Amino acid sequence: MKPIAPCLLSLLLLLPAAVPAARWSEPEIAGLVTRAEVDEISGLAASRTRPGHYWAINDSGNAAVLALLDGRGRFMGSVPAPVPNVDWEDLASFELDGRRYLLIADTGDNGGLRRELALQVLEEPRSLEQAPTLAWTVRFRWPDGPRDCEAVAVDPARGEILLVSKKRVPPELFRLPLRAEGLQVAELLGTLQGIPQPSAEDLARNPVYGRYRSQVTAADLGPDGRILAVLTYRAVHYLEREAGTGWAEALARPVQSLPMPWMPQAEAIAFSVDGRELRVASEQLPSPILRYRLKASGK
Repeated sequence: MKPIAPCLLSLLLLLPAAVPAARWSEPEIAGLVTRAEVDEISGLAASRTRPGHYWAINDSGNAAVLALLDGRGRFMGSVPAPVPNVDWEDLASFELDGRRYLLIADTGDNGGLRRELALQVLEEPRSLEQAPTLAWTVRFRWPDGPRDCEAVAVDPARGEILLVSKKRVPPELFRLPLRAEGLQVAELLGTLQGIPQPSAEDLARNPVYGRYRSQVTAADLGPDGRILAVLTYRAVHYLEREAGTGWAEALARPVQSLPMPWMPQAEAIAFSVDGRELRVASEQLPSPILRYRLKASGK
């Protein structure tokens, strides 16, 4: 276990005093990830077989395993995955036809070299003694050449997968069918408006990493399929789709934003199964687990 840096904890305790989007609470620290088995979390998803727990995956260069964390980020164990970790970047959980699944987004492409990518759908294991099995694979490419993508969400009711590009400005929102045979081409739905870009001060302070602060690193969809949460290194943003409308109408409005305390390399976000909480995790240890709570009406 790595020691927890006092300066990191001090910074994390400086939480914002107010949240502009009044329906969500201020962020709070729900726990801390300290185990080496999850030292590079790139995806987080609520478990539907273990209430109150979350599955996590590590980025490329790590073993192809699914790690189980409790709500406070404590490591409970892991199971091997039946697919290789080429460049895993996000994780989503969903139910379809009474069965529970996990989708691994093998979509990382920092160098813009991958011509074909894969979304691996696994049966969610019921216990740490049960290895997950591969249910199906969605193979796809981008419509106009390679791009990096670290943000994927699943809408089982609409039968679609949503993907958000990382380095494009503004970020692009794409759609793929949830179940399809053969090589698919991602469909561009539009772009996300209102995500602040690095300021001159950001770039002057750190010319290399300053430009990364507004890049999209993760996404998840609320259980009603109407709130798409998108994470950057500096904030949580979300797009809300009105009932009976599609994402094209939602993209016409700017995203709403939730402030986030400084956090090293935030790259994972997940709704709770009931949609009343959002959790954010980092790709570095020690990784705080930030939690936003949905406020009761009128509070």
